Amino acid sequence: MKRALLFLTIFLCINSLRAQDPHFSQFFASPLTLNPAFTGLFSGDYRLSGNYRSQWRSISTPFVTGTAAIDFGILKNVISYTDIWGVGLMAVYDRSGGGALTSTYLSASTAYHKGLDPEGNHTIAIGLQGTLVQKRIDNTKLQFENQMDNNGYNPLIPSNETLVNPKISYFDPNIGILYNGLIGESSNIYLGASYYHITQPVESFMAETQNRLSYRWTIHGGGSVPVNGKDRFHTSILYMKQSTASEFTFGGAYGFTLDDVDDNPTTLFLGSWYRLKDAIIPYVGMQFKGFQVGLTYDTNVSSLRPASNARGGLEISLIYIHTRNENNKYKTLCPRF
Repeated sequence: MKRALLFLTIFLCINSLRAQDPHFSQFFASPLTLNPAFTGLFSGDYRLSGNYRSQWRSISTPFVTGTAAIDFGILKNVISYTDIWGVGLMAVYDRSGGGALTSTYLSASTAYHKGLDPEGNHTIAIGLQGTLVQKRIDNTKLQFENQMDNNGYNPLIPSNETLVNPKISYFDPNIGILYNGLIGESSNIYLGASYYHITQPVESFMAETQNRLSYRWTIHGGGSVPVNGKDRFHTSILYMKQSTASEFTFGGAYGFTLDDVDDNPTTLFLGSWYRLKDAIIPYVGMQFKGFQVGLTYDTNVSSLRPASNARGGLEISLIYIHTRNENNKYKTLCPRF
């Protein structure tokens, strides 16, 4: 059994070394990692967002991913009343294989949302993002096949493996488009697409120089509708593909309004998402005084279930939108899920 779990750990680490991008089950709560065209699309002065994910703790040293971001609108008194020009900064930290591979990403993004009607209830946006990437390999935390003996892994056996480039860095540009619109008086819908790793930068810890990072593209959408006058039902969907790996996630959450504050009510969210052939993702969240907090736990249903015992990843999200001016010009419904 120990040998099987060791093999699984190595397999997961190798998958990371093939440069699959970090991802979140709460993709809807990480706007700047989903699509740079989300930059600035909210009602308020600035938005702070953060995410934390710990995955596979039940079967190996957990994979840990965290983000912190800020975005805000600029030139609000210069551009058209129906438009938004957003800028943002984001940092992402990802640790895989018990620290064998550590990745950091520093991103700057901008998006221009052009109003399509006199009220600005329908917008279309294009977003650009530039990311500085640094990845490090800690050779002392890697386990190789030639270090296995009859008792399993033996750290006293030399690996005889040498990494030419234990640290690599590169610049990575991304692009996205997004439509957001109001339907009727109180429903909304959005649809977007993003394309990451446009230049497919070279990424190799060895001497070879032809190992290029595969591009990643996403199609995503969602919306919300009122229920019983003051509650709302939210839904979202995501399809993402990178090299031979793909992900299809869909689901929704019901928002129970807990008070009678019209502009910013306290809301309890209960729902679930499903990542096809991989995990069921129950969700609970709360919105209050500009904050939105979300908690999910991936319940694994894939072929790894015998080893994972159905356990996958814990994920926490936090978004805070600061609104100094109650008469903020952009009051149409914005995507929350």
